Amino acid sequence: MDQPFSRNGIALTENQDQLTLDFDDIQYLRQLFGENNRHLNIIAQSLDVKINHRGNSVIIRGESVLTNLAANIISQLHGLIQNRYPVYEQDVQYAIRILSQDNTADLQQIFLDSVFITTKKSPITPRSKTQKDYIESIRSHDIVFGVGPAGTGKTYLAMAMAVSALCKNDIRRIVLTRPAVEAGESLGFLPGDLAEKVNPYLRPLYDALHDMMSFEKASDMMHKGAIEVAPLAFMRGRTLNDSFVILDEAQNTTSEQMKMFLTRLGYHTQAVITGDITQIDLPGNKSSGLIEAIKILKHIKGIRFVEFSKHDVVRHKLVSDIIEAYEKQCNL
Repeated sequence: MDQPFSRNGIALTENQDQLTLDFDDIQYLRQLFGENNRHLNIIAQSLDVKINHRGNSVIIRGESVLTNLAANIISQLHGLIQNRYPVYEQDVQYAIRILSQDNTADLQQIFLDSVFITTKKSPITPRSKTQKDYIESIRSHDIVFGVGPAGTGKTYLAMAMAVSALCKNDIRRIVLTRPAVEAGESLGFLPGDLAEKVNPYLRPLYDALHDMMSFEKASDMMHKGAIEVAPLAFMRGRTLNDSFVILDEAQNTTSEQMKMFLTRLGYHTQAVITGDITQIDLPGNKSSGLIEAIKILKHIKGIRFVEFSKHDVVRHKLVSDIIEAYEKQCNL
């Protein structure tokens, strides 16, 4: 058996098909292991290894590559808990996904990068390396495009950054917009005036906003003009200063609409444009303004493009499988 070595306060002993982690103390092990060892079981099933624990020791058996990966996951989760990060089942699943793709990734750099929102009880943190890159890009660039499939946190994280900037008085207002494109239903057949007709298209933006602050707080800020939610058509002719502007569902903008939106930006204004180019609802004779913008603007300094994939999906675990199945069907 090899001599043990220590890493982050954990002694590791390894032989051909077994790796043992000995923890200095048992203070954090209950949270690390999960209720009824649920966290350890998730890791074992995902990596096809066997994991047992005895006292302050964890024994991992299986192929060497997989046992080392499991040990890496467990030790990094332990480090998160030591830094007072509450680890739940979803965090374990995200950790497995991240470190399986890149075993050199540092979970603390990703998970401990919280977005500060005074009205949010639990912290909003990235759940993948791409999400971490996305947040850092928004911090350092005036215009950021977040492109990728549904469920990857593109709009939600952009909203969190906007609310955080407003709470810290870095900006005077948030402007949330998206194109009101007919997707299977005609606006003309919907009841009500124009505002009532387009309101359903804006509902996802309201949902994300109300997840970050109370309904009363959001309503008050909207009444005061600090937060504005409007269809893209209402942006024409305006100049947006001291603002954080989010254009959602940008794949459904026309070339003219995208150019119109990007030229609305004034002084001390940030813009985040999000979209999924696999879900375009424009008529067949219209090209997507998002696809065109990616081609035209990709070499301009100060504009950042962040591409998400199915590996960044943070919804139900089946969502990434569904996306992968559709990708395979499209490639047939």
